[in-house]
Amino acid sequence: MPKLCLSLVFLLCAQPSFSQAVDLSFLQTRPEETGFEETSSYADVMAFLEVVAASSEQVSLTHFGYSVEGRKLPLAVVGDVAAPTAEAVHDTGKLRVFVQANIHAGEVCGKEAMLMLLRALGHGKHAAWSDSLVLLIAPIYNADGNERVSLYNRPRQHGPVGGMGQRPNVQEYDLNRDHMKLDSPEARALVGLMNAFDPHVLVDLHTTNGSYHGYHLTYAPPLHPNTDTGIINLLREQLLPAVTERIKAKYNWDYYYYGNVPRSPRAERGWYTFDHRPRFNNNYVGLRNRLAILSEAYAYDTFEDRILSTLYFVEEILHYAHEHATSLAAVTEAADASVLGAELGLRATFTRSEEPVEILMGEVERQRNPYSGALMLQRTDAQAPEPMPEFGTFAATETTAAPIAYYVPPEMTLVRNKLDDHGIQYTTLGAATSMPVQRFRIDSTAVASRPFQGHNERTLFGAYEPVSDETLPEGTLVVPVEQPLGRLTFSLLEPRSDDGLTAWGLIDQWVEDAAQYPIGRRPAGDR
Repeated sequence: MPKLCLSLVFLLCAQPSFSQAVDLSFLQTRPEETGFEETSSYADVMAFLEVVAASSEQVSLTHFGYSVEGRKLPLAVVGDVAAPTAEAVHDTGKLRVFVQANIHAGEVCGKEAMLMLLRALGHGKHAAWSDSLVLLIAPIYNADGNERVSLYNRPRQHGPVGGMGQRPNVQEYDLNRDHMKLDSPEARALVGLMNAFDPHVLVDLHTTNGSYHGYHLTYAPPLHPNTDTGIINLLREQLLPAVTERIKAKYNWDYYYYGNVPRSPRAERGWYTFDHRPRFNNNYVGLRNRLAILSEAYAYDTFEDRILSTLYFVEEILHYAHEHATSLAAVTEAADASVLGAELGLRATFTRSEEPVEILMGEVERQRNPYSGALMLQRTDAQAPEPMPEFGTFAATETTAAPIAYYVPPEMTLVRNKLDDHGIQYTTLGAATSMPVQRFRIDSTAVASRPFQGHNERTLFGAYEPVSDETLPEGTLVVPVEQPLGRLTFSLLEPRSDDGLTAWGLIDQWVEDAAQYPIGRRPAGDR
């Protein structure tokens, strides 16, 4: 019987009630047991969680869905909660914080950091957090990918030298590109969790790679230009600077906004963030009007230091959230206000900082994995401050006013299903009804020659035609933009959106040879 399973049997037999505190110092993660050579398997994670949940009234264990291969996706609920259900969590009235790890199952430091945090919470550490917070922790989101361990996954990353899982799920989908199209059961389960628990704050834990920089960890708020400005201002002007300063003061480690310096000589040298589109977790969450934070531990740090840098980051976010729970909840509530009539972005590009920013560049040393012989890189303590322009935000290059509503033909059941999956509200016409409808004229279309994530991405070109009265058939879906998920609705249904249902080729059968986009809309100026 595995060590953790024996520990669980002992614990359940030895602890007749929760009245006595349980010493969890015996409980170790797989990295701790192996001198940080190995990462935890799915069975390790589940056994560890069961021990912690059995030891503490503050920690309950449930699941929020299943992987492709049928593994439960575990969720630890932490706080003064009557039961690990969405209803009970909402009933507390407290700030809800969701932390997700292992979306890419070769980036395993977040998984291990969250097990260590849960152990500390089960032991009674950070007890004050429960005054204002309920924590939702999913340490092993890509459960199937975690089990595809290889010494050759994540080349050049500094360990774990005993191997790690693979980036995609077993369908070969990158789960961090699946937030809009929702092809995988894991992504549908994750968005289902967001719909049910509606966390105010979401933290997504990764490991970066690429440029040799001087930071132990980099981070990003939502990057889509349609994200509510209150959310962006709170993250960029308050929470993230405060967390960065606290970590520097406590550990003398430098954290900064995510970026890379391009290798191409044709690109201007600068610090470039990644992509604004909501296929990525933090950008998607931003369009749901919630506070999202991407965490990227540095790949060339040692495995142990990556775990610690992630743990420190999450702890300081939670300290801040505990101290400012009321204001964080208020910002998300304000963001739920209607965007009806607002000019929203359809496509976007990088913005260049007005002045150079000092970026800490770094160095690495070449090493060999002792078991595979493959090249690994390890960061050194060298830091070279370099002024350069920062390309850390995005501005819309094309906009349109958010309409009153979209009209989805009744035969487009795939669209209905996607709206349901995302939690978007709509009504259905009970009889044929005459409505003012604006239609998008399709002048041309471009389809990618190669598939990406199983889809040949599509771009429509054209323009909206003037509004006219049109009789819409019984069963037509009326999807209002005046709802909390109005920003997400806009990005999904606009024909020129760069990450919507059209862009992913999901409605190709209705647009392939069509003269008009099949989903109509009612402009904001037409009441």
